[in-house]
Amino acid sequence: MTASTLLVAGLGDLGARVAAARIAAGGDVVGLRRREHRQPAPRLHTERVDLSTGEGIARVPRRVDAVLFCVAPEVRDEAAYRALYLDGLRRLLDRVEAPRWLFVSSTAVYAQDAGEWVDEDSATEADAFNGRVLREAERELLGHAGGYVLRLSGLYGPGREALLQRAREGRAGARRWSNRIHIEDAATAATLLLALPDAAFPLRDAGTATRILLGNDDAPALECDVQAWLREREGLLPAAAGDGPESGRRVCNARLRALGWTPAFPDFRAGYAMLTRPGV
Repeated sequence: MTASTLLVAGLGDLGARVAAARIAAGGDVVGLRRREHRQPAPRLHTERVDLSTGEGIARVPRRVDAVLFCVAPEVRDEAAYRALYLDGLRRLLDRVEAPRWLFVSSTAVYAQDAGEWVDEDSATEADAFNGRVLREAERELLGHAGGYVLRLSGLYGPGREALLQRAREGRAGARRWSNRIHIEDAATAATLLLALPDAAFPLRDAGTATRILLGNDDAPALECDVQAWLREREGLLPAAAGDGPESGRRVCNARLRALGWTPAFPDFRAGYAMLTRPGV
């Protein structure tokens, strides 16, 4: 990565990790936050901007080398999603000139629910409002020169331990295919995609689908199997197993891997090893 200025819209866990990587490589970062940020760091400049309303948008620099859009709404409803992911993105696109844009989306755009494998070319027909709004935002970004989309599966890692907590409580795991990516691996994926030249992306002339990448580990797993392993690792008695047909989908990361990304945590065992309390 060359020294450059990165604009990070949404300086949360993921955005902060990518910002740190850019700074470590000698670049500068401008981070946008809804609230004041009182932790100054070398080469990191923050601005208080609410993209949902446009408050503070005049503080955003006009020209940067790359933009990472990795925001999260404060309220989980369709109005909040539209205000941030669509209106907020449009405000930023109107304000900023940059040769590379990366929109962090979600595998929630998919509706497949019978154990199918999905990749970047699979149909995106989610009925839930979050998947629908994200897909609209993806189209908005992909219609912009230099726009790329990273669809992440379930983030986990330090502070993101909901599945681990359910396992500890002994809740029955479902026979549902689950997909995950460690927060550290999500950050390295985003960092890579922000730095690669356009020519590095395969089949770029085939259409916008080639500018979409899926971020997932190497091994989708049934939720009941993950929870059973977690309980065994912590020395807990087996919990009731879920029944019924398999559901969910399995996310393929082949395109991202082909660009040179390798997950440090290739499966749930590697990722949860440092989050669990091994039983005696």
